[in-house]
Amino acid sequence: MIDILWNVLSFVVALGILVAVHEWGHFYVARRCGVKVLRFSIGFGKVLWRRTDKHGTEFVIAAIPLGGYVKMLDDRAEQVPPVLLSASFNQKTVGQRFAIVAAGPMVNFIFAGLVLTLMYVIGVTALRPVVGDIQPDSIAQRAGLTKGMQIIKIGDRYVSDWEAVNLELVSYIGATNIPITVVNTGLSDSSTALNTASFGSSNTVRFYDHQANDMQMGSGIFAQQTVTLETNTWVFAPDQQSAMDSLGFAVFRPEATMDVGFISPDGAAQRAGMQINDKILQIDGTLLTNWEQTVATIKQRPSEDIEITVGRNGDIIRLYATLDARDTQSGRIGVLGVSPKFTPWPDGMVYEQRHGLFGAMQLGATKTWRLMTLSIDMISKLFTGDVSVKSLNGPVSIAQGAGASASYGLVYFLSFLALISVNLGIINLFPLPMLDGGHLMYYLVEWVTGKPVSEEIQEVGFRIGAVILFSLMSIAIFNDIMRIT
Repeated sequence: MIDILWNVLSFVVALGILVAVHEWGHFYVARRCGVKVLRFSIGFGKVLWRRTDKHGTEFVIAAIPLGGYVKMLDDRAEQVPPVLLSASFNQKTVGQRFAIVAAGPMVNFIFAGLVLTLMYVIGVTALRPVVGDIQPDSIAQRAGLTKGMQIIKIGDRYVSDWEAVNLELVSYIGATNIPITVVNTGLSDSSTALNTASFGSSNTVRFYDHQANDMQMGSGIFAQQTVTLETNTWVFAPDQQSAMDSLGFAVFRPEATMDVGFISPDGAAQRAGMQINDKILQIDGTLLTNWEQTVATIKQRPSEDIEITVGRNGDIIRLYATLDARDTQSGRIGVLGVSPKFTPWPDGMVYEQRHGLFGAMQLGATKTWRLMTLSIDMISKLFTGDVSVKSLNGPVSIAQGAGASASYGLVYFLSFLALISVNLGIINLFPLPMLDGGHLMYYLVEWVTGKPVSEEIQEVGFRIGAVILFSLMSIAIFNDIMRIT
C-alpha cells in the first residue's frame, strides 16, 4: 500500500510539473501576443485553489490532476465586447496563433534540456558499460561479444553508461544488424576483478572514456574492435526485459562471495540463527563452491528442512532451517532469505557524471535531441509494426516509473521528468485535431490557402482525433492491466 501511495504521489507531482510547464508555454506566448488569458488551470473538475492576478487571469488547481488547459478570450466561443476584440485569440494573425499553440510542446523540449543540465551539474552516478555474463547460443555470443568488453560505440554514437547503451540498442529495433565498437578492459574473468594496478601491470583493469581525450588510444593500450550483432531473429519485449537481456548479455557486476551480507527479517535464515558475515560452506553435507550453486540448491527444496554448515569467526557451525516457499511462473521454489556480499567494484567502473554549467548545458541539449529523435523513431516503428503496441505505457506504468525514479533520488527523478517531457512534447505535435499538432496543421492550411479551415471540417477532424486518441489510451491502459495481473 505504501508503494502504491508513493507511486501515485510521484506521478501527481511529475504530471503537475509537466502540465504546468506545457501550459505556461501557451500562456507566456499568448500574453506576449496580446491575447487575454481568462484561466490557467492545472487539473480538471472541482477547483481546489484559485487566485486572480492584476490582468484578470484566474490561476486554478483542480481536483483531477490528469492534465490542464489555458483558456483564452475567443470570439468564436463567446460574445466579446468590441473593446476587447483585439485581445481575442481568433483575431490574431496565423503566425501569432501558430506560435501560441506551438509554444507548449517547444517549452516541453526546452524544459527537458534544462532539467538534464541541472542533473549533470548536480552529478549523476553512472556505471561504465562493461559486458558481464553471456548467454549460451545467444545473438551476443554468436557475434563474438565476451565478458569484460567495454562498449564504447553503437553504430556511430558514443555511449558512456548503460542507459545510453539501452537507448541506442532500442533504436535498432527492426534493423538486420547492430554494429558495436568495444575495447578490452582486462575484466574477462573474475581473477582480474580486483586488480586495479597501474597501466604497467600485465593484468590491468582499465576503462575507456572518449570525453577524456585518452592518449592511450594512440599508444595501443586500447585496441578497438567491432562486433556485429545479427538481429534477424531478435525478439524483444520492452515491457519484460532490457535490450541487453534480449540480445543475450548482462551488465558486468562484481562476483558474489559465499559470505552473508543481508538476512531477511523473519526469514528462514534468521529463524535458524544465521548471522551477517557467516560463510556458507555446505547444505546437507554437499560442499558449495559458488553462490549460484547455493541458490540453485535452495530453490529445489521449498518448505524442506535442511542443515547448513557455516564458518563463523574461525569456527564451523551447523544450523538447521525450514525453508520458506514462494510461487513463481516457473513453479514453487525454496527461499532461505539471505543475500551475499560482493567483491568491490573495480576502480573507475563506477563514476560520477558531473560537469560545469556550459558542459552540462551541452550534454543536456545533446541528450534532449537524442530523446526527441529516438521517440519519433519509435513512434514511426509503432506504425510500421517493428514495435508492438504492447509496448505502449499507460498511467499505471508511468506512475510506477515516477515512483521508482523518485525513490532513487533527485537526479533520477530529473531524468524521468526529462524523458516524459520530451514524450509529452512529441505526442502533442501529432497532427490530430484534439492535440496541438492538429491545430498547427489547420493553421498551416490557412497560411497556404489564405482562409481558415471551415468549422464543419474542423469538427469532423476533432471527432476522428478523439477516436484515435481514445483507442491509443485504451490500448495503453489494457497493457497496464495485463502487466499487473
